[in-house]
Amino acid sequence: MAEDEAGCRFEVDGTAVPWPAAGADLFVGNAGTAMRFLAAAVCLGNGRYRLDGTPRMRQRPIGELVAGLRALGAEVDCEAAADCPPLLVRARGLDGGTAEVAGSRSSQFLSAVLLVAAYARGDVTVEVPGELIAQPYVDMTLRVMEQWGVSAERQGYRRFRVPAGQRYRARSYAVEPDASGAHYFLAAAALTGGRVRIPGLGRDSLQGDVRFADVLEKMGAEVRWDGGGVEVRGSGELSGIEVDMNAISDTFPTLAVLGAFATSPVVIRNIEHVRWQESDRLSAVAAELERLGVRVEERADGLTIHPSPLRAGQVRTYDDHRIAMAFAVAGLRAPGVCILDPGCVGKTFPDYFERLERLRGERERA
Repeated sequence: MAEDEAGCRFEVDGTAVPWPAAGADLFVGNAGTAMRFLAAAVCLGNGRYRLDGTPRMRQRPIGELVAGLRALGAEVDCEAAADCPPLLVRARGLDGGTAEVAGSRSSQFLSAVLLVAAYARGDVTVEVPGELIAQPYVDMTLRVMEQWGVSAERQGYRRFRVPAGQRYRARSYAVEPDASGAHYFLAAAALTGGRVRIPGLGRDSLQGDVRFADVLEKMGAEVRWDGGGVEVRGSGELSGIEVDMNAISDTFPTLAVLGAFATSPVVIRNIEHVRWQESDRLSAVAAELERLGVRVEERADGLTIHPSPLRAGQVRTYDDHRIAMAFAVAGLRAPGVCILDPGCVGKTFPDYFERLERLRGERERA
């Protein structure tokens, strides 16, 4: 792989399956996406592959994906807990067939199977029993697959079929700005009465998290869309809201933080699945808001945040990048908010705090 960091370009020399390495030990830290997608990808190899991560990763369920891969002919075992990593894969390719992949705890189980399905020896049909959370990510998976040359048939979010024999084709590809990372800056504008524009993210974005702008608009921020991006202007005052965040749950910690500054309660619903992410995010966000003096009601699937004056204090981050970045936004309005272990943002946004400080400095100079 060739990397041009200054030009934001990567060039990858692909290889046909099976993988050249007939086995590997892979450590993914606390990156759930990497664990799930690699677990499916190594099944296309020919050899022994072991995947492991941090102690928290060893608590994060993956049994739904393991069951789906086994149904397609893979030999995959959870070494310790019956439902969690480490995983041991004795790979010999995938046969194909029909698999059930439950998606009530993560849509990434389904995405992982879809991404590798075309390389099975036979057609792959995936059936999804019950609820499928975070559906925009499945739409994104299918659109990206198609852009690279692999098509799938679908019946809503219940049944998917990927014909065998298709192959991804090399191409030049422009990667969209990360909507999950960008939403913190949109929230900052809404909270402080500033203005932030994110070029390259429009209403037709592949990423569901652009919908966070709609949440801000319902809370009273001014949102403008054009062909080149999205802009948020804030008045510094936000109304409370009741919202189902299932489809964009990565943004819920930020909304919870904004709730402390709203004029009426913020009610967040239908996100029980975030309890199995980098941390138990519902409990973690509730605990840290309460540490800063905010009144919070925690339910099995959500939170109610009551407007409260924030007091100075230290925020524990639980090795969770989303919590660190969300609570940093609070510090733009409330003095004395100290983020412990800020380095955890390196997982997805290594220079986040530098960019946030640059934004704050530009506002002060305006």
